Parts: sequence; structure tokens; C-alpha cells
Amino acid sequence: MEEYVYIDGKKYRRGYTTGSCATAASKAATYMLLTKNKIEKVNIDTPKGIPLSLDVYNIELNEEYVICSIEKDGGDDIDATHKMHIYAKAELVDRTNDKDIIVDGGIGVGVVTKKGLSVEVGRPAINPVPMRMINTEVRKVIGEDFSSNIGKEKSLKLTISAPQGVEIAKKTFNPRLGIVGGISILGTSGIVEPMSDEGWKKSLSVELEMKKAQGLDKIILVPGNHGEEFIKDKLNLDMKYVVRTSNFIGYMLKEAQRIGYKKILMAGHIGKYIKISAGIFNTHSKVADARSEILISNLAMMGAPFEFLKKIESCVTAEGAVEIINDSEYTDFYDLISNKCKYKIDQYLLDEDIDVGVMMFTMDKTLLGKSNNADQLVEVFR
Repeated sequence: MEEYVYIDGKKYRRGYTTGSCATAASKAATYMLLTKNKIEKVNIDTPKGIPLSLDVYNIELNEEYVICSIEKDGGDDIDATHKMHIYAKAELVDRTNDKDIIVDGGIGVGVVTKKGLSVEVGRPAINPVPMRMINTEVRKVIGEDFSSNIGKEKSLKLTISAPQGVEIAKKTFNPRLGIVGGISILGTSGIVEPMSDEGWKKSLSVELEMKKAQGLDKIILVPGNHGEEFIKDKLNLDMKYVVRTSNFIGYMLKEAQRIGYKKILMAGHIGKYIKISAGIFNTHSKVADARSEILISNLAMMGAPFEFLKKIESCVTAEGAVEIINDSEYTDFYDLISNKCKYKIDQYLLDEDIDVGVMMFTMDKTLLGKSNNADQLVEVFR
């Protein structure tokens, strides 16, 4: 596949998902099982409307079954699954129900253990769109009249596996989502869009959905590891409430609102959260980095002298500014900024039924500031 997109004037190559790999491997294995002929390439259609012609690897063909694999290609948006092989085993088995095609998971494909995902608990982590893709493409090989071509007493069983998936899954969100033993077979379009945040954002919001399905009605949002450590070690709160936002603060707030959470505690490092106080809801530095300007403008409003502001401006990091502020008379700055964060979030959500509290800390997890309602909100989670 030679599909490209242009982003900020640069050319990037698209890739294809694990779902497309599983589909192509299933189609190729089915074809070879029925014809007893090896093939080197297989063609599939994707929900995106982009057709794929993929090389077929690791073919094992005999009378009882066929196994083959497709190599995952993430294009220029490389993730943990890039270059791994997704396998499909096709075999005819005695029919035990009304299903013509049975799709199961093998080694390296995770199993869902928690409610709230799009796959039932106990089932292999093969998402609905890839499952439909597999059925659609395999039907093209078999034909619509399954009984005439295969027989009334048989079903086609397809087992999707990813031998490298057991280890690779440890580098993904799967352990947090309660998917154990391997990777997920994913993809809503079949195509990986280079430099796209959408897949990452979706994987974050899935955890919000899952926790809601488990009965939680309140949530704690943190950017990442540092926030989790602060919640666990400094506040001693139950980690079951914690969901990561990464830099997508606004997106995750809107998702929490959509899903129905009414109490949201937020805790983050000052370097990220100071941006929220100015209404910046994607805190990645490539999107907006106004930390110095926000520091200086707010300290100036507090009456800080010019020489003091010059020292703040010379700081390379927010941590450096914290050292200067801590030795000054302007330590109220932290609560001020925390309350401004809450104000901007309230404006962003425009929902009086949602109670949001904000806390900021340093890299060593020392609490710097908090919104006026933060302590009261913390108690709700105890």
C-alpha cells in the first residue's frame, strides 16, 4: 500500500491496523484451505474505502488446516505492534450451533476481563469492526451459500493469534483496561493515519467508559505517572478512580461529561496545569507552550516587581520558577492558578451539575496549590 497524507507540508505514509492484518490472514487462510493452493498476496477492502493488497507469510498448508500471517505496518505512525505478525488458522470443525463462521483468539491475543469495553467479558479482544471485516472478507471466499460450499454439518473456525503479543501487550494500555494475555485486534477504519492522536485519545476514553460500566460515578483525572503517584502516595486514594488524560485534558473532560461523571478531581504537575489556567486544554508543547507568559502575567497582577519577573522569565522550566516563587512573598500564586484552572474548566464544560477540583504539585510530588473546593472533593473519594 502506497497511501500518503500531507501534514504541515510533510509527506507521511499511512499504515494498516491489526484488524486489517487479522482480516487478511483469515481470508488468505480460508482461500488456501478450500483450494489447497498457496497464495503470496491477498486483497481486502477496508471501512476507510482504501483497498489493501498484502503479502502472505509463514504459510502452513495441510489437509486439516491452514495457518498464515500478515505483517503489521504502522506506516509513519509506528506503535508497539509495528512489524509484528498477526496469524490466522483456518479449519473446518463439526457444527455445534448456527454459526457458519467462528472467530476465536489464540496465543498473544488478549482476553477481556472487565466490563465496559466493546467486547464481552471472557471473549478474545477482537473489536467489533475487525470482527465484521473478517466475516465480510471470508464470505467473499466462501460465497453466500455456505451450506452448499462447505456443508451443513461443518463450520469454519478461524483462530487469530499473535505470538509476540504476550510481551508487546505490556507496552500498551491493555493491562490497565483489564485485557490480559496479549494485544487487542483493533481498528475502526482498517487504516492507520500517520501522526494521528485519535487512536490514542480513544484508548484513553475507553477507560472512562469501562469504569462507568463498573459502577463508578466519580473520577480522578491525571496526565500520567506523576499524577498517579501523587494520588496514591500523597493523597492515599484508591487507584480504581484514576484515569490518565495524557495531554488531552479538554478531550477527556468532555468525554467524562458525556459519559456522565459528576465529580471530577484533577491532579497534575504545575508545568502542564498552568496552561489550563489560560484556557489551553491540549497541554503538549507542540500545541501551545505559554508557561512563562502565564507565570509572568499572573505574578505581575499580584504586584511582583520587574526584576522578580525577569528572574521568572529566565527559568527554563516551571520547576525553576517554583524555586524562585517559594522564596518570595507570592506563594499564594499556586492557589490562584489552581482556582483559575477550575474557572476555565467550568467555562469549558458549562455544566453546573459537574463539580471539578484541581490540585497542582512539583516533580517530587509536593502539593503546591489547590482550588477552593479540592479538599472537600478529595474526601468524596475516601
